Amino acid sequence: MPDRATLRARVLAGETLFGTFLNLGSPLATEICARSGLDWVLIDLEHGAADEGDLLSHMHAVKGTPTTPIVRVEQGTRLRIGRALDLGAGGIMVPQVTSVEDAQDIVSWLRFPPAGRRGVAPFTRGLDFGSGGHGAVDSRNDEIVGILQVESPAAVAAADAIAAIDGVDVLFVGPTDLTHALGIRGQIDHPTYLDAIARVARAAYAHGKAAGVLVWKPEDVRQYAALGYTFFSLTGEGQLLNSAVRAALESARGIMSEAATSGS
Repeated sequence: MPDRATLRARVLAGETLFGTFLNLGSPLATEICARSGLDWVLIDLEHGAADEGDLLSHMHAVKGTPTTPIVRVEQGTRLRIGRALDLGAGGIMVPQVTSVEDAQDIVSWLRFPPAGRRGVAPFTRGLDFGSGGHGAVDSRNDEIVGILQVESPAAVAAADAIAAIDGVDVLFVGPTDLTHALGIRGQIDHPTYLDAIARVARAAYAHGKAAGVLVWKPEDVRQYAALGYTFFSLTGEGQLLNSAVRAALESARGIMSEAATSGS
């Protein structure tokens, strides 16, 4: 079974990876998604129903599957990032990163000294309750995936400089926030948006990092992949459930309608 080190190595090797956002706050939904074959799942503390007090239950739900748990923190602060990592997150996503200075602070909180400024507490779940001793901090530094979101014109402009920072592994586009910030709400086929996502992809590629994005429909993967994107969220588990239920209901109603017509 792959360990936490595998996902970051796969990200930086340019492998195409798929995951989904977890917004329902349900550990059972988390476990179902983690067992589905996804490479990663993201427990969303920014917009999802779960909060930090629920994190451990979600981590337990992923345990025993080959899927890596990532946490999107509410904001990129030392405490929020450190708490998620201490509970066992294999990666951190930070929303609304707009500057190189912000990115440098965030990356420093992902890693223990001397590589960063993360507080060292060996007897935590994130360090396997001290089983690796003090030397385990070095290997764990190499395992954590750093994902910074590009959701504004300022972030697009700074993408190249942010991607150049060691420890920024993925530049992740939030298409809803970015299109709204660009004044073209929801228009992912607009030239301004297309130019922005191409700039992000070029910045990531130039520095050996991955470009990631949340796709609203599976077929959207084609558009982003053509630009070099490799790290995809297949929307969120709530949206996937909504689509599946609606499609099943429409199909069942269609069958009943056909049966009624043929029997009349």
